[in-house]
Amino acid sequence: MTPEPIARGKVRELYDGGEGRLVMVASDRISAYDAILPNPIPDKGRVLTGLSLHWFELLKDIVPNHLIGARLEDLPEDLRAPENAGRSMLVKRLEMLPVECVARGYLAGSAWREYQETGMVGDHELPPGLRQGDRLPEPIFTPATKALEGHDENITRKLAMALVGVPVAVAMEQITLRVYLRAHGECAKAGIILADTKIELGKDEGGQLVLGDEVLTPDSSRFWPSDAWEPGTSPPSYDKQYVRDWLDASGWDHTPPAPVLPDEVVEGTRARYVEAYERITGRRFDDYLREAGVSEVGA
Repeated sequence: MTPEPIARGKVRELYDGGEGRLVMVASDRISAYDAILPNPIPDKGRVLTGLSLHWFELLKDIVPNHLIGARLEDLPEDLRAPENAGRSMLVKRLEMLPVECVARGYLAGSAWREYQETGMVGDHELPPGLRQGDRLPEPIFTPATKALEGHDENITRKLAMALVGVPVAVAMEQITLRVYLRAHGECAKAGIILADTKIELGKDEGGQLVLGDEVLTPDSSRFWPSDAWEPGTSPPSYDKQYVRDWLDASGWDHTPPAPVLPDEVVEGTRARYVEAYERITGRRFDDYLREAGVSEVGA
């Protein structure tokens, strides 16, 4: 019998893995406007896990990560259910920092809205006359506080220093920007623009900063096709923007419960997530599923 999770988020369940370890299982749930939608996106959790594994390997010279193993046989015996294949990670338990680490290289989302109002993003003063989607003169670090419910709240670097201390805040910023620059370069090779990304850092038993949770997935990052980027517009994204657009057109007032997604939106969203995986990693998603031991691949 599968044990009860010790915590459940919008997408993931966390289980006690014993001996200072956790098991993270990424579901296929999808949320929008702070509501979990009634129907899932097939294989979404496996895309998130497969991409995180890819990036953990590429970033380990910048920052260590919490991954111990991701095969079914790595998990505690009571969590080796076939449905967990390809979507589960055994990880070190960390003391997570109370600050989200966000790097932005382009003006989009909440940063674009803030810039229109103040000419700044966080405590970064930006040049006048920038347009939506413009590339910034250089990437910026814009921390946020974690919200248990609702949206995270953008904060200044000064407030981040007050929350975690100056040495940790400085290290967080350096790591976040190095991760962004490495990932931006790798994505560019695949014809993708990494507009922004959010990472989470925690401390291990020795007090070292460690990369946790997921990293550089469509749920935590804004990926744009390079050939569709045009400053002054909001480019299409390899994320749940497709779902948000349908929800907006449906007339839903963003008050739960959310409406059921039609089959074509579910299929279109899955296709965008899978395309993001394949373009970024250079591998077929079906190959990842086979290696992870997922049955009925391609069925």
